[in-house]
Amino acid sequence: MTPDTNGGQVEHESWAPPEVDVERANVARVYDALLGGSHNFAADRDVASALTAIEPTARDAARANRAFLGRAVKFLVDAGIRQFLDIGSGVPTSGNVHEIAQSAAPESRVVYVDTDPVAIAHSRSILAGNDRATIVHADLREPELILAHPDVTRLIDFDQPLGLLLVAVLHFITDEEQPGDLVKRLTAATVPGSYLALSHGTLDGRSNQVVEAVEKLYSRASAPGRPRDHASVETFFDGLELLDPGLVYLPLWRPAETDVPFEHPEHSWGYAGVARKT
Repeated sequence: MTPDTNGGQVEHESWAPPEVDVERANVARVYDALLGGSHNFAADRDVASALTAIEPTARDAARANRAFLGRAVKFLVDAGIRQFLDIGSGVPTSGNVHEIAQSAAPESRVVYVDTDPVAIAHSRSILAGNDRATIVHADLREPELILAHPDVTRLIDFDQPLGLLLVAVLHFITDEEQPGDLVKRLTAATVPGSYLALSHGTLDGRSNQVVEAVEKLYSRASAPGRPRDHASVETFFDGLELLDPGLVYLPLWRPAETDVPFEHPEHSWGYAGVARKT
């Protein structure tokens, strides 16, 4: 997204739905702030700044996650996928799924899913006039409602291979909410030849002090952060064929020559992988 013409943040009343709580940080808008977007509030920027104080690479990590999304979508288009379900899509910024997919294959269809009113409103604005892409207000915790939503079934043919995108969203699902079961319920609705592209926050290799500081920080936001270790994230691909190079740190998943080098991939705060349903 683009800052306003004065180089500052866009004012709340000019774009945000009136029901938005501007006093509480929202995880989608914190991510937007880390990426340098303009659709966020002071509470979101405060959390983003605190994250960078804990880990100076936080902004680079957000960009590494966004870059993984772009590479994964390009890979799926090259693999013949022409329909995408992006759950937890967040506030639109540069390199959106529909932009990448439709620039390579104009017939591609994309459905975004999110719960944040700002993400919903801004997505609807940029998707106006695009009859092959839409945004649905729904929650990952209720996968059957997503799968049956009329805007999803209008654009997604579940009898054809699908690209399911769960990028930087599962770490906001607690263990009690059984994230692995949610993934299985979603992939069960897809046919063989479909793909799951997933990234997930981790604090592997970090000190207990950093782990506690990050968890405390996200307790102030709209969803608690639940970073997981490599073995835990890998279980989300159970029953699927995990493609090379496997589950790796974000910058290491099939890096492009144009990617900005990440000196310490383990500081990217996340794992990424793509799997195929056989």
